[in-house]
Amino acid sequence: MSLSQEKLEKDELKKITLLILLGPTAVGKTNISLKLADALSNLEIISADSRQIYKYMDIGTAKPDKTMLKKVKHHMIDIIEPSEDFDVMQYSKLANRLITNLLKEGKIPLIVGGSGLYISSIINPLFSGPGKDVDYRKYLEEEAKKYGREYLYEKLSKVDPASASAIKSNDLRRIIRALEVYKITGKTISYLQKEKLYKKVKFSYQIIGLKRKRENLYQRINFRVDKMIKEGFIEEVKELRAKGYDKNLNSMQGLGYKQINSYLDGEYDLETAIHLIKRDTRRYAKRQMTWFKNKIKNIQWIDLEVDSEDMATAKILKLIYKNFSPK
Repeated sequence: MSLSQEKLEKDELKKITLLILLGPTAVGKTNISLKLADALSNLEIISADSRQIYKYMDIGTAKPDKTMLKKVKHHMIDIIEPSEDFDVMQYSKLANRLITNLLKEGKIPLIVGGSGLYISSIINPLFSGPGKDVDYRKYLEEEAKKYGREYLYEKLSKVDPASASAIKSNDLRRIIRALEVYKITGKTISYLQKEKLYKKVKFSYQIIGLKRKRENLYQRINFRVDKMIKEGFIEEVKELRAKGYDKNLNSMQGLGYKQINSYLDGEYDLETAIHLIKRDTRRYAKRQMTWFKNKIKNIQWIDLEVDSEDMATAKILKLIYKNFSPK
């Protein structure tokens, strides 16, 4: 059966809650997400990429081009300036709101990306806790300076042994936060985290992971970096600098941007910059796969060494129909 035939026969598909397509950088997520969108007219894409959120940073983040963005509705792309701060908590809040709204509209939300923390924040709800108590924080910081971190850790162990067992004795920031939450609420942070988790409404989701042999993935990464350079990556970074975006901004410390900035500052030549981008991107891809395997459960992997992109798309569609079709 062709994908177009499947599309016609499954047009009534309405009950899917959330589909997640993940994998390391350059594995082929974008192409397959577009093929899925072709087959499911009510599907919209939510990016889970910690760099594609920035405006003006297109080539270096492998952002979908204007044709793709026009063809399929994308969310969480070009939402902030490169000078703005953005964290996983903000992503989680915005993405959760998007998913809820898309479901109300009868759409299928498809999360696509390789940022493990972003994806994890959707399927494992984050605990934000109460606000800050600045004065108490200062008091605890002074105690740490006077008596040492172990003193605060012992204090935490007495009121919240569960949290103390999960926090390293030298992790002052987390120790102070746990004590702060206890002072503000009268309840331990470990208790509040469990309470929040039980009360949180979770989306039912299906996770599909894409993978390739390491040597082939690395070849794709090398090819992508060369393509970025040819398409004007250096000029993109120059334009960002001309707009006043400092090289020390978090956005400018991302893969590729950091190395090109160093090249522009004369720290090394272009050949070295390109080599470093390729090397660091390969290392990042390896870390991504380790994260997915260790931190995210129930991923159904598709090996793109075995299946073509069309075959992989057909498999994913069958998976969706099997799990989410109306009875």
